[in-house]
Amino acid sequence: MMFPLYIDPGTGSALFSLLVGIASAVFFGFHAFKLKIKHFFTGGKGKYGSKHKFVIYAEDKRYWTLFKPVVEEFENKGIELLYLTSSAEDPVFSTNYKYIKPEYIGEGNKAFARLNFLSADFVLATTPGLDVYQWKRSKMVKHYSHLYHTPSEFAQCEMFGLDYFDSLLVNGYEYQEEHIRKLEKARRLPEKQIVTVGCTYLDEYLKKLNEIPKEENHVFTVLVSPSWSEAALLSRFGEKLLDPLIKTGWRIIIRPHPQSLLVEKEIINRLTAKYADTANLEWDLERDNIYSLKKADIMISDYSGIILDYMFLLNKPVFYTAKELDWRGRDAYDIYKDQDEIWTFRNLENTGIALEPSMFNELQEVITKASADSSLDTSISEIKNKAWAYQGEAGKKVADFMIKTTEGI
Repeated sequence: MMFPLYIDPGTGSALFSLLVGIASAVFFGFHAFKLKIKHFFTGGKGKYGSKHKFVIYAEDKRYWTLFKPVVEEFENKGIELLYLTSSAEDPVFSTNYKYIKPEYIGEGNKAFARLNFLSADFVLATTPGLDVYQWKRSKMVKHYSHLYHTPSEFAQCEMFGLDYFDSLLVNGYEYQEEHIRKLEKARRLPEKQIVTVGCTYLDEYLKKLNEIPKEENHVFTVLVSPSWSEAALLSRFGEKLLDPLIKTGWRIIIRPHPQSLLVEKEIINRLTAKYADTANLEWDLERDNIYSLKKADIMISDYSGIILDYMFLLNKPVFYTAKELDWRGRDAYDIYKDQDEIWTFRNLENTGIALEPSMFNELQEVITKASADSSLDTSISEIKNKAWAYQGEAGKKVADFMIKTTEGI
């Protein structure tokens, strides 16, 4: 008698993971074999076998603002740099640099096949997960460095995301180093080199801000700029927050997190459809957030890194909503086991305004009062000067570190 084959969900998941692992091993093994053959027949002069001194990898075109100050330093110094990107529309391709060599390497496994067999002295990236998932350390790369892309805490990174870099380039806070050392000790990892360089993209944004002309006939503007996940602003409140905001008659700009457009399509589609004919509401889906930041008189967010961008660049307070977050799967879970609240929210108590659902029906009055209150200015300046070191010099600091590091290689 034949019995139907049954696999319980747990076993099925394990088998699926095993099959994915085997498929990945076969894929990368095959590519490794091809690259070795190509390297042999080209005498080490093929694209994959070529040795590069300095390499930057950008997984998305939105990181151009982060890397641009570094790239320009190499161009000004007349030093060659290979700029690998997984975005065919990366702004680097519209430049006319002499010493910067841009190359599109595709996405996903195609990109990893290129990255995993790089030959370079120094690789700089802002992508986490080195030697954790598909992105493996190449035996032909001597130093991997991570450039952090927000002045907030490392704790929000995915677990193990920064563990296997040789160096971390941080923005200014002593607590950033403190968190890394705590993780290294807990996971019995060797100490990485931690270097304070400032914040490249904030330097770039500050220059852009000064170039953007003031709006004529400016209308009071509220920028709603959430992160993404079930704990984020749009997921938690949606229309409950937006309806009273719209009733104020102010201009309301919603700038969803780029990841929301990928994983929260149902929410975005519902809200865009509902407010399609709302005259005083607009959606900002542009690559750069700087234009919406410039327009905004006040910002409402949750735990997004854009909170610090707005406060530091515009010196204005932020309304924030999310405090109780599930940090499982992120480094914060290990860092804050014995603490009630993460660093971001401890500081926001002195620099921002907690927005509770009970305030939604009085938003116009609450926001008007906050926008006229200058009592938070001193606290914002203090945290800004600690978090954003070497203002205007980050590109040079990063480039100098890369060059100095390779001197001993």
